[in-house]
Amino acid sequence: MSQRRRIPHLIGSLLLVAAAGVGCGEASADSGAGAEPEVRPLGRIVPVPASVTPEGEPYALTRDTRIGVDTSSRASKAVGRYLAGLLRPATGFPLPVVDEEAADGGVRLRLDPDDGALGDEGYRLHSAPEGVTLTAREPAGLFRGVQTLRQQLPSAVEHDSVQPGPWNIAGGTITDTPRYAYRGAMLDVSRHFFTVDEVKRYIDQLALYKINTLHLHLSDDQGWRIAVDSWPRLTTHGGSTEVGGTPGGFYTKAQYKEIVRYAASRYQEVIPEIDMPGHTFAALSSYPELNCDGIAPPLYTGVKVGKSSLCVPKAVTYDFVDDVIREIAELTPGRYLHIGGDEAHSTSHADYVTFMDKVQPVVAKYGKTVVGWHQLTGATPAKDALVQYWGLDRTPAAEKERVAAAARNGTGLILSPADRAYLDMKYANDTTLGLTWAGYVEVRRSYDWDPATYLPGAPESAVRGVEAPLWTETLSTTDDLDVMAFPRLPGLAELGWSPASTHDWDTYKVRLAEQAPRFAALGIDYYRSPQVPWPGE
Repeated sequence: MSQRRRIPHLIGSLLLVAAAGVGCGEASADSGAGAEPEVRPLGRIVPVPASVTPEGEPYALTRDTRIGVDTSSRASKAVGRYLAGLLRPATGFPLPVVDEEAADGGVRLRLDPDDGALGDEGYRLHSAPEGVTLTAREPAGLFRGVQTLRQQLPSAVEHDSVQPGPWNIAGGTITDTPRYAYRGAMLDVSRHFFTVDEVKRYIDQLALYKINTLHLHLSDDQGWRIAVDSWPRLTTHGGSTEVGGTPGGFYTKAQYKEIVRYAASRYQEVIPEIDMPGHTFAALSSYPELNCDGIAPPLYTGVKVGKSSLCVPKAVTYDFVDDVIREIAELTPGRYLHIGGDEAHSTSHADYVTFMDKVQPVVAKYGKTVVGWHQLTGATPAKDALVQYWGLDRTPAAEKERVAAAARNGTGLILSPADRAYLDMKYANDTTLGLTWAGYVEVRRSYDWDPATYLPGAPESAVRGVEAPLWTETLSTTDDLDVMAFPRLPGLAELGWSPASTHDWDTYKVRLAEQAPRFAALGIDYYRSPQVPWPGE
């Protein structure tokens, strides 16, 4: 991979003060410098919680603290072990995971299946000097609540070596449920390949901000990244390179299953994407019979789009699609399979409609629900399909209306407007990495929009959530991913999680600035946007 390119990030010793007297979302916009408080005000986290009631003195995590769980629940025990694993390195405390009744004065993780108000991912965190209790209806809610508990502790808790503390959690109660059930991030491993460990690192970053969906873009013109036993040259040939002609790579089925398993341990559902009928040079180069003229083109390592297409009239095309979807569906326990469908400029409209009419039933045959880019609305989306809108503010009204009409007809929407949510867009004209075709996307622009009202004519009920895609034409290292994802990713996560009533740039930018020491402790490079009052500036 290419030499790492870094944008200077915060030195770990620089910390940020929380504004005095601040609860949930009450910071003043000019409170951005100083030392991190010994007790972080309750709810001063990202995403901001739905309800925060500060009350009483803080809880102090000590060497004697125990983490109590329902030991009859495998999921509860796993979340308890995860929490202990997060906290042990920096605190140096043993933090044994024990039965809930043996955790007097400690941190209790409780499942209450009768608490319907918390839903599938909600939680209630109560902190007082005598202990912390985290309650959820489902294990996913416990896991989301752990991220809140984690952020209420000093940022130094993210270090992998013992830090001095103290480790205080402000007193009071947080009750929190997500605004949208779908809160996603996409990682393009096709333009540049990223290893299993690098994907796991990104999964852990997503977990901190309560993202619950990892969309993996597994095939494109520049590389095919998932093993398909019935078509082996897809990876041995089609996965051999990447943008710029450097060596590529692919995931074996065992490696892909390891990514899926790891994501599930962070309560993230993996959605695999096989982009078609365009974005298919890697496949076309691997098998000449997939081309209408029977001639395989050379491997493609550039970045132009819209020049490839599967041969829609050929029967072998649908044998290929059936095999690929079947094998990937077998590996994927989640509900969805993404079939792409964007930028198929080399496919006629009639062929595009024919192709989608034939392919969508294949997805259903293997037990999955179709997801496609919003161009799928140029055909007829399958029942229960989701379309992912990636248009711009300046996208023609007719195209927006076509998507909105599909939404009114029952198609669900995932919103990823490129000039708001695409993490590979440059922040400004002096940004080293990234692209500019959607314009510059600074931190405020990325945060300051409402998914419920973004697409004119689309009913709010059709919006399933938001997703932050990270395309990798110009990104080849984890440092590159960091700089482009941070600090925009936390804001998009907040759009997906927090109530619309909490949305406010002036208070958000202060809470975002307070994430800087956490980024540093986690080794995350980030862009020091001049729009954010970073510590020490």
